[in-house]
Amino acid sequence: MNLPVVVPRWLRMLYPNRTWSLPVDEKILYLSFDDGPHPTITPKVLALLKQYNAKATFFCLGKNVEKYPDVFKSIQVAGHSIGNHSFHHLNGWKSNNQIYIDDVTKASSLIHSNLFRPPYGRLKFSQASALREKGYELIMWTVLSADYDQHITKEQCAMRVVENIKPGAIVLFHDSEKAEGRMLYALEELLKEATKKGLRFGAIEYQKGSA
Repeated sequence: MNLPVVVPRWLRMLYPNRTWSLPVDEKILYLSFDDGPHPTITPKVLALLKQYNAKATFFCLGKNVEKYPDVFKSIQVAGHSIGNHSFHHLNGWKSNNQIYIDDVTKASSLIHSNLFRPPYGRLKFSQASALREKGYELIMWTVLSADYDQHITKEQCAMRVVENIKPGAIVLFHDSEKAEGRMLYALEELLKEATKKGLRFGAIEYQKGSA
């Protein structure tokens, strides 16, 4: 399924209890990364972010946190936010509700955060409701980099994000092997261009009551 670069208004209205962007009182852009931590790619991301004094949010998989605890710790030590991305990267549309919720709960034993992003962005209404009852804020995205898509070039990936940045937008990248080349190139281009435009980079914080 080809997903749009920018989430359309009708989709945001269909899922109003999910966070698609953040308030725009300041010129802040929110970078986010899914599927890590990765032993070599995540440190490259952290180095780039440090170079531009940028903060970001990492939605981590429990199974990867379990494998690479030191990398996970380095994300937090650097002052970035963390979020739960489930333990096994289950597709909510294809998963039994209890199995899905249990998987998120398992990840929460390692990832102490009330922020949750569903893998693939796919979540049943019933699963979303159950997670909100548990206190999670469901974080989606405004701009999709598609860095995982092997049919686009690194330049096209960069164009997707650079041309659509605006205050309050949540940009979705992946610190994963499939995305590495496109992601790192697009991330650096975005950091350069957004800085020129006077944008800062913030980490997503839990907004109590917004879920």
